Amino acid sequence: MRLIPIIAAAVTALSVAAQTDTIGYASTIRVPDGASREQLAAYAAHTVPTSAQVRALDDGYIAFVHFGPNTFSRREWGTGFEVPADFKLENLDTDQWVRTMKEAGMKKVIITAKHHDGFVMWQSRYTSHGVMSSPFRGGKGDIVKELAASCRKHGLKLGIYLSPADLYQMESPKGLYGNLSPKTTRTIPRQVEGRPFRSEVTFTFDGIDDYNEYYLNQLYELLTEYGPIDEVWLDGAHPKRKGGQTYNYPAWRRLIRTLAPDAVIFGREDFRWCGNEAGKTRPVERNVIAYAENPDTASNFPDLTDTDLGSLEALSKGSYLHYQPAEVDTSIRDGWFYRDEDNQSSRSADDIFDIYERAVGGNSVFLLNIPPNREGRFSQRDVDALKEAGNRIRDTYSVNLLAGADMPAELTDGDLDTYIRADRPIEITLDRPAAINRIMLREPVSARSERIDSLAVDAWIDGKWINVASTPYVGFKRILRFNPVTTDRLRLRVLRSRLEPYLAEISAHLYKTPAN
Repeated sequence: MRLIPIIAAAVTALSVAAQTDTIGYASTIRVPDGASREQLAAYAAHTVPTSAQVRALDDGYIAFVHFGPNTFSRREWGTGFEVPADFKLENLDTDQWVRTMKEAGMKKVIITAKHHDGFVMWQSRYTSHGVMSSPFRGGKGDIVKELAASCRKHGLKLGIYLSPADLYQMESPKGLYGNLSPKTTRTIPRQVEGRPFRSEVTFTFDGIDDYNEYYLNQLYELLTEYGPIDEVWLDGAHPKRKGGQTYNYPAWRRLIRTLAPDAVIFGREDFRWCGNEAGKTRPVERNVIAYAENPDTASNFPDLTDTDLGSLEALSKGSYLHYQPAEVDTSIRDGWFYRDEDNQSSRSADDIFDIYERAVGGNSVFLLNIPPNREGRFSQRDVDALKEAGNRIRDTYSVNLLAGADMPAELTDGDLDTYIRADRPIEITLDRPAAINRIMLREPVSARSERIDSLAVDAWIDGKWINVASTPYVGFKRILRFNPVTTDRLRLRVLRSRLEPYLAEISAHLYKTPAN
C-alpha cells in the first residue's frame, strides 16, 4: 500500500434546502413527490433502525444450523417423500453446538425447524411427518427443545427457520399446500385434544386457507413453547409450486409481532438477504434503501441483488426510504447440509475471519451455517476452524489501542446513545506509539441514521499527516483494514455527508497474522 500525504480538509456536506427540523425520525419514511437531491439526503438522514434491528445488528456474528433428513440422505434439497424412519439419529449433542458457537464469538443460532422437505424437528401437534415418527428418542425427541435448553444454559439467543415452502404438504395425497381450500375465518391455534397450550393468546384471521392455517399453527407452537425467539427467518425458496398457493404474510406478521415482539423477521421488512450465498459483501452496504411501496404493510419482498442499493441515485428510484440491514449468509461447508468428511470441502479460519471483518465490519450481520453430522455433533474440522477464527476475533478486537488516549470521551464508551458532531477533524493522541492496522468506526444510527458519505483516517508519521485508510460509508459498524503503521497520533476527517455528521465510537486494533 502506498501512503499518501494529505492536507486537512473541512467537511463538504450537501446543502440542505429541506427544513430538516420538520422531518421526524422513523424506520420508514415516505418521500414527497418531486423531492430534490438535497431533500432526499435529508430524509435518508432521518431513517433509523428499530430497537429490535439495533439488537440484531449488535449480535453481529450468528449461526445457522441445517439439520434433518438431508443429513442422512446426503441431499441438499429434499423431495417431500422422505421416510421418517430414515432419520436415523441416535445421538445428539446440542451443548457441543452451542459451546462451539460461543467459542467462535457467535451470539445467536437459527435452527431449521422445518426445511423445504416439510419434515419437522419438534413435536408438532399438526403433522406426523417429523421427529415424532422417527426412531430418535423412541419418537419422543425434540431437537428444537434440546437446542433451546442448550441456548439457555450457555447464554445464546435462539431463532427459528420455518420454511414457507413444504414439499411434503405439496406431494402428499392429503397435503394442505395448494389444495385449493376455501379462504375462511380461522382461529389460531387450532386446539388438539390432549395437547393444551400454556399460552392463552389466540388469534382470529380472515381469508385463511388450509396451508396458511397449518403454517400459523406451527409458528404459534415455535413462538410459545421454546422460550424467547429472537429471529424468525423466512426465505423465498420454492422447489415447486402447486395450486396457486399464496402466503398470507400480514397474518404471519401479526402473529410474530404479538408472540415475539423483540424478534426480527429476516426476508421481510426487518432484515434482507445480501444477494448471494458465498459470503460476498458489497463494496458499499448502506442500510437505508428505497422501496416502491410501503414495506411496513407490504406482503412481497423481492430479493435485492443490485450492487448499489443505498446511494442517493438508488434512493431516488423509490417512494419510501426504509432501514433494512443485510445478513451475509454462507455455509462453513460446501453445501448447507453435512455430507461427509472426505468429499465435502470446509472453510478455513482464514476464510471465516475474512468474512467476519467484511460483513460485521461492513454494516451487516454475518450468518454462518454449521451443519451437524450424522452423530448429532459438529465435525471436528469445522470446530477447529471456528475456534481458531474466534480466537483471532477476540485477540484482535478485545484490545483497543486507543484506551487511555486523549480523545473525546463520547467515542470511547461503545454506547450509540453518546456521540459527537464530526464536521471538523477529530484528532486523537495515544499515550505511546502503537502499531495499528484496523480502525473500527460507528455512527449513532439509532439517533441520527447513516450520514457519512466519505471519511478519511490519517496517521502522524515522520512529522506529517499520512492518509492510511478511507471509506465511503460507516453505518452501524465499519472496520477499515490497512497495512500496519506505527503512530501516536490519528486524525479522522469526514469529507462529505448527507447532513451534519456524527460519530459514536472509534477504536484501533492490530491484527497479527498467525505464523504458519
